[in-house]
Amino acid sequence: MNQSIIGILWMVLTTILFVAVTATVRFLEGEVPAPQAAFLRYLIGTLLLTPALITLIKVKPEKALMNKFILRGLVHSIGVTMWFYAMSVMPVAEVTAIGFLTYIFVSVGASIFLKEKLHKHRLSAILISFIGALIILRPGFKEIGNGQIGMLIATIVFTASYLIAKIVSKERSSSEIVAMLSIFTTIFLFPSAIYVWEPLSIKAFLVLTLTAVIATVGHITMTKAIKLAPMVTTQPILFLQLVWASMVGFFLFDENVDPFVIIGGTIIMICVCYVAYREHKLGKIITNDALQKVI
Repeated sequence: MNQSIIGILWMVLTTILFVAVTATVRFLEGEVPAPQAAFLRYLIGTLLLTPALITLIKVKPEKALMNKFILRGLVHSIGVTMWFYAMSVMPVAEVTAIGFLTYIFVSVGASIFLKEKLHKHRLSAILISFIGALIILRPGFKEIGNGQIGMLIATIVFTASYLIAKIVSKERSSSEIVAMLSIFTTIFLFPSAIYVWEPLSIKAFLVLTLTAVIATVGHITMTKAIKLAPMVTTQPILFLQLVWASMVGFFLFDENVDPFVIIGGTIIMICVCYVAYREHKLGKIITNDALQKVI
């Protein structure tokens, strides 16, 4: 099995984990202020990644690499604050759908800044997957409010965060990258969290702890995915989140599901299977070419 296929499988698992994070945050229903909730999620996540942090302390990253970690922590802290706020005022599927703009931006950004090849089948998958997402969203289109604006800001800064993750993935392991993200995001979230701090119930603490565990694992699986496969290959798979989010919204939060979700979800699934098939064929061609050169 070639690396792109393994990367795709890691990204499918990532979509499930990220929607699970969304569900746990939605369960709080805005009980905890967004900056405080984001801070606690990353603080707990940092504690979970202590072994990886110890490894990094022993082998200190170079200044240039450390600056990238710091920059990623800064932009990511803005993104998660906006995301937590949007999640408290918007339906699960709507937040997820707007978040898909991140993956469009990342795929384009990777081809521009990271010089990744945007093959026709990858570009087609991105565009058709986006159409699938629009089909699901069409019946629920709403006027843009504060939640939507916050989520749009989140998509922009998350794009920068993921591109930086791709760059540093060449130098550090997945767990180390996520550990550095957690520690610097926690540091940058601390001032705003203190400013809005409110007493925390046991239920809220347990939910945020669960959120941190799932999100930390999700970031590790995502980093593994983008480490193994080009980002223009893995990004279309993330559209599966809208399918999972629609199911979660329907079964857990009584949010309506209509035929458009089924149609759009089917289109997205076809795109995922198509990309996986083409990457498998592309991997075979590359391997055969390499063998011929050796022979």
